[in-house]
Amino acid sequence: MAVLVCGGAGYIGSHVCEELKKYNIDTVVIDSLDSGYIESIPYIENFYHGSIGDKELLKKIFTNHKVDTVFHLCAYIEVGESVVNPSKYYNNNLVNSIVLLDSMIENGVKNFVFSSTAAVYGEPENIPLKEEYRKIPTNPYGDSKLALENILYWYSNAYDINYVALRYFNASGAHSNGLIGEAHNPESHLIPLILQVALNQRDSIKVFGDDYPTPDGTCLRDYIHVCDLALAHIKAMEYLQKNGASVSCNLGNGKGFSVREVIEISRKITGHEIPAIIEPRRLGDSSELIASSELAHKILGWKPEITSLETIVESAWNWHKNNPNGYLKK
Repeated sequence: MAVLVCGGAGYIGSHVCEELKKYNIDTVVIDSLDSGYIESIPYIENFYHGSIGDKELLKKIFTNHKVDTVFHLCAYIEVGESVVNPSKYYNNNLVNSIVLLDSMIENGVKNFVFSSTAAVYGEPENIPLKEEYRKIPTNPYGDSKLALENILYWYSNAYDINYVALRYFNASGAHSNGLIGEAHNPESHLIPLILQVALNQRDSIKVFGDDYPTPDGTCLRDYIHVCDLALAHIKAMEYLQKNGASVSCNLGNGKGFSVREVIEISRKITGHEIPAIIEPRRLGDSSELIASSELAHKILGWKPEITSLETIVESAWNWHKNNPNGYLKK
């Protein structure tokens, strides 16, 4: 049997493919390459360039390969952009995903592992966040993910399909092999933006808001290493293949670090002063997002192996300093 990785050439997707390679699992990838890089998965023989909203392409994939499990990692993810251009997010993250689910059902594929997000919770009432807490997203990105989780719930009840929705907190870091890492264009994630300052690719790092109700006034986030996320996908697949019931799980380290703390750790690791400039708050940002991942441990047998923020930043720095232009060799 094979696994179909939708968005397998992206940041997290390429790390999932790398993890699948360790297990010698037959892997098929579909990716539009809007934000992914084929260079991140050079060993993938069964690669399809296109969208999960393309019914005919999906039919071809499911006809050519005996797919047992689908990993869905091909969403647009920029919070700020989703606020000013929600149509882009609902069409890609939701409409195209329904096409994928319907195609799975038509072809008898029953296992679905979905990359969801902590953004489904919105502004939390209590920390750490647990799966049953209220969900009121503060931006269309989070809302599109929550909408698909709701659709998955009803599809799972109506059709022969089971799912694990993995609610990522802040994915970060890079693979220890130094060959794959985070490369977005334009970049919007905190750690790579900070490291671009250390590489003299930008003059300073912007801190969006220093008046949040947190210890130092900047947002608190739970950083989870991308390789731990990749391992969680394997655990979720194994769980579903053993006929596990549909479930949504948080994936995080359970500890929050502020923007100021991340900058300070990055200064220590890179030896660069990394100037920081305070800017107004950014649309759609929550003040604090920290996970309880007890359910993932209990049901999937998953725990993060890389829990030190210093180790996470070091792995990212190793990637960025050796690949300052990402996968573009300039």
